[in-house]
Amino acid sequence: MNAFSRRGACPALSAPMQTGDGLLVRLNPVAGGLLPKSLIGLGESASRHGNGIMEVTARGSLQIRGLTPASARLLAMEVDALGIAVRTGVPVEHGPLAGLDPQEIADPRPLAERIRAAIAEAGLAQRLGPKVSVIVDGGGRLGMDVVTADVRLAAVRTNARVRWLLAVAGDRENAAPLIMVEEDAARDIAIAILRMVAEKGRDAHARDLTARQLTSLASWHSFAPPSVLPDISPTWGEIGSFAGGSLSTTLDIGETGDEGAISPQVGEMPSGGKEGRTEGGAVERLPVPARFPFGVFDLTDGIALGIGLPFGSMPAEKIIALTQYALTLDAAEIRLAPQRALLFLGLSPTACHALQQAAASLGFVIDAADPRTKIAACPGAPACASGRIAARDIAETVAAENRDLLDASVTLHISGCAKGCAHPGPAALTLVGGDNGAGLVVDGTAKALPAGYRPGYDAARGVGGIAAAIREARFRGETTAACLTRLGAAGVTELYRQE
Repeated sequence: MNAFSRRGACPALSAPMQTGDGLLVRLNPVAGGLLPKSLIGLGESASRHGNGIMEVTARGSLQIRGLTPASARLLAMEVDALGIAVRTGVPVEHGPLAGLDPQEIADPRPLAERIRAAIAEAGLAQRLGPKVSVIVDGGGRLGMDVVTADVRLAAVRTNARVRWLLAVAGDRENAAPLIMVEEDAARDIAIAILRMVAEKGRDAHARDLTARQLTSLASWHSFAPPSVLPDISPTWGEIGSFAGGSLSTTLDIGETGDEGAISPQVGEMPSGGKEGRTEGGAVERLPVPARFPFGVFDLTDGIALGIGLPFGSMPAEKIIALTQYALTLDAAEIRLAPQRALLFLGLSPTACHALQQAAASLGFVIDAADPRTKIAACPGAPACASGRIAARDIAETVAAENRDLLDASVTLHISGCAKGCAHPGPAALTLVGGDNGAGLVVDGTAKALPAGYRPGYDAARGVGGIAAAIREARFRGETTAACLTRLGAAGVTELYRQE
């Protein structure tokens, strides 16, 4: 199997991935952002060499679709000619406003760079799978709460100093917390965790480590020299006792006698409101509030304007048009943001308003109240070879016709197939493409067995039937999620199937 046909890999510029509409490449600029002229150049390259569709992913990466083996090489040459250096190896990610947000607890960039250097020094990039990742979250208005990772480091202010909370396998809500330490130790333990994962093979993730391994690692840190930590092996990590250590600064990651995996696989994570455990007893872990990267953000120097791509996708010609206008308004830099958005830096308040209006006229998302922000939709058919339904066409129709259904209490997931790439976790309603058309899953993931089907071309009408019933049955002030619960899964499924 060659680089153009591997599934489950990260489609870097040097290793495109085959999809239903050709090859796909994913770019992450080393500099963190792009000059407006560089983004315009990328859009022009996407139009010349691909199908003219550009995407920003849920993790804040830029994707170009519809390439051929020959055109992918030409694209790579043009990216190089534009002077855009792209990241390779294990992703070590931080927020898009890192170092610029006055509300962040700490600038995560120095620690992220130290972790990247340690990964390279240890030769871990070649031993870890392409989906293994690290998050370094300094907090602030656009943190990385909703982005999943194998290793998470989050800044915490305690007694006027900054420490780093390490957690594994998930987003902020469902990752398993491990220990809170100073920056040097945070780097060392993060590398030690990645070494443990590497020992399990290229298909492994941090979720495959046992609670006993990570509890022992956190304990061992209290008496082991930091310089030794990167050389820890699963043998050390499996030790059941230790001398001189204390778990007083750690947070439990499960029952210490559990030999199984510490958390479920991505896509099978528990939903919000789950209980976390500490040594002092049970504490409630509240759901992570959505912080969409849309609108104006005050920076330490200037402001940033966030503009979203509907379902993460836009024709390159529209991105070019928006960026060209931003250039006339003196935009200095454009950053890619998680949750499928672009952040324009260097604008005046007047220019922000003008660019917002232009973005709205082009079909971009400028407001978190936009119903499209409540829908997660993959490219679907025909863009993806695995897609069985036209996911984004269905999403556009549902958003246009059922704005009142899509309140803050629900997410509608429309997946071309059972892989559920656009939204691995459970959703209030999931439409999933299959041999029988568009199946409906109520309060579950795309991997679940649908309870009812209707033809893919008619799926939006089925959702419309559910929306009509909610309008009639909903009490004053009741959320869509609460009304769906009252209607029951069987009742909702029957509404979807009705002609």
